Amino acid sequence: FKLFCNLRPATLYKGLEKFCPLRADIAAKGFDMVVVRELTGGIYFGQPRGIRELENGDKQGYNTDVYSESEIKRIAKVAFELAGLRGGKVCSVDKANVLEVTELWKQTVTDLQQAQYPNIQLSHMYVDNAAMQLVRAPKQFDVIVTGNLFGDILSDEAAMLTGSIGMLPSASLDEQGKGMYEPCHGSAPDIAGQNIANPLATVLSVAMMLRYTFREEAAAKAIEDAVGQVLDQGLRTGDIMSEGMTKVGTDAMGEAVVAALN
Repeated sequence: FKLFCNLRPATLYKGLEKFCPLRADIAAKGFDMVVVRELTGGIYFGQPRGIRELENGDKQGYNTDVYSESEIKRIAKVAFELAGLRGGKVCSVDKANVLEVTELWKQTVTDLQQAQYPNIQLSHMYVDNAAMQLVRAPKQFDVIVTGNLFGDILSDEAAMLTGSIGMLPSASLDEQGKGMYEPCHGSAPDIAGQNIANPLATVLSVAMMLRYTFREEAAAKAIEDAVGQVLDQGLRTGDIMSEGMTKVGTDAMGEAVVAALN
């Protein structure tokens, strides 16, 4: 389907700070970021690749990390335009100190920002530092853009900081804005039919669909605001339940969101 762009928001909602694995003082500051991951290139798709036997009989596995300038521009453009709708900041993550492919990544992103997005604040960060900074001070990030391998890792790290995978939507988009929207947790067959799953990631994925494919920003924000309102009311499914809150099932949580929309 040529879904080259993966969007993974990571937001710590008010009232869920205790589920964040970070120190209380860091969690209290909250965070709201989106990881923009290039999805169809990089080391996962690069050639040559395989497992071969060397002349000495030793086996060797090998993969090739490849990005073209056009691939980098395509994903960077998404990140810059998304930042223009949010906090106006993009952090491009690379390993340009040791990997030539990410040296090209860094230069291409920089050139694009200077030529077309001068009003967006661009910073660069090595991936090892980015992993550390997500734990040290996640609030500093707005939009993170990076390649397939680094994005795979960092988006999962950012997701874990929210405290529950049941709160995490995602989108994978093509160049025309068509996409596949899904909660990050998958279908959870082990708890199917028990009315205990958290539906909010699925609901928030619908909000992403309205925003990025149908360009219905008002409708998307209404859904997101409704989710926030329900959480403010103290309703919680089991994965985010805490003392003093009201535990509800899947159906009741979904109905509460619908009621908040009306």
